[in-house]
Amino acid sequence: MDVWQAIAEARRGGRPMVVVTVTAARGSVPGEVGGKMLVTAEGLPAGTVGGGRIEAKAVELATSMLGASERCRTETWNLQRDVGMTCGGEMTLLFERIDGGGEWSIVVFGAGHVSRALVRLLATLACTVDVVDTRGEWLAGVPASTNVRKHLVAGFEHGVERVRPDSFVISVTQGHATDRPVLREVARRFPEVPFAGVIGSDAKKAVLWRELREDGVAEDFLNKLECPLGLPLGGNDPAEIAVSIAARLLQVRDQK
Repeated sequence: MDVWQAIAEARRGGRPMVVVTVTAARGSVPGEVGGKMLVTAEGLPAGTVGGGRIEAKAVELATSMLGASERCRTETWNLQRDVGMTCGGEMTLLFERIDGGGEWSIVVFGAGHVSRALVRLLATLACTVDVVDTRGEWLAGVPASTNVRKHLVAGFEHGVERVRPDSFVISVTQGHATDRPVLREVARRFPEVPFAGVIGSDAKKAVLWRELREDGVAEDFLNKLECPLGLPLGGNDPAEIAVSIAARLLQVRDQK
């Protein structure tokens, strides 16, 4: 995986990381200026600053920064004296710690008319949007954007792996029967999500809440699960429903 893709993936996953960049080099060195690598708690997933001992030393320092308060650091190492390499050159490395959960994550289950209108709005905001559906032809109609990702799944609940603890979760699937397993799985795996909502009427809510209780979903989750979804404004046109949902998401985000 390309290092920039790995950085973006780590950010989407809310994982803390340290990005190491070669900013200067003199003499005989194994890395090039501009060389970059990503270090997470799991080790070195992508990129390089030259390999060998210099990289091992950089990974060790980057890993120590993951659990510290220091956010940025520059180190200049003589490869022979400081690293124990036979090269006689010198390298300067910039270490930048990036905390996880920096992006606003929104996961939308369903790629129907309301979802398409909603994603079109959300794509203009500073967020990442994951859209999940079982129908490839409907996913194809979801507006494309650099911050929108589409996921074709066998069952809607399989898309819950795209959720993270700080995600806003929207369920606008084909109906009650497919909303239920999504919400049950979110409640089981990520009960702490700051927002969860499902499109529907008060009548649907009564039935769905009863079934979710039968599934063992805790009252704390049900108390924050919103249905009907969105602010009480506009009509039944998908575009107006999307505006009401987007407005509610912004309201909750800013309150938190």
